[in-house]
Amino acid sequence: MRQAVSTTKAPAALGPYSQAIVAGGLVFVSGTAGIDPDTGEIPAGIEAQTEQALRNLAAVLEAAGSGMSHLVKTTIFYADVADFAALNEVYARHMPDPPPARSAPANVTLPRGLLVSIEAIAVHTP
Repeated sequence: MRQAVSTTKAPAALGPYSQAIVAGGLVFVSGTAGIDPDTGEIPAGIEAQTEQALRNLAAVLEAAGSGMSHLVKTTIFYADVADFAALNEVYARHMPDPPPARSAPANVTLPRGLLVSIEAIAVHTP
């Protein structure tokens, strides 16, 4: 059994996908970008977009009955490898201890000129 998750506290899906799916005791979160869910605006710079993407991720996890402290895996897609240190600094402030497993492919072209997108897997804790 799988259940779709949707919240207005994160940007709506930009295509035929769910913000997240709960299945098998896990929450699978689609890539969350640094888009303000209230205005649709994209903040300038990697730090601001990463901060917003992580707030959006937290909102989707909360709607799914989980949270950032239950993350087990993240994948960060970002546009410029030169932004790694700045992105990593913001990311580290939001991660639990111990931090989740992670991949971070760089030089990825994202839609709408976005600089970062973060997908995640977390334990479902209803």
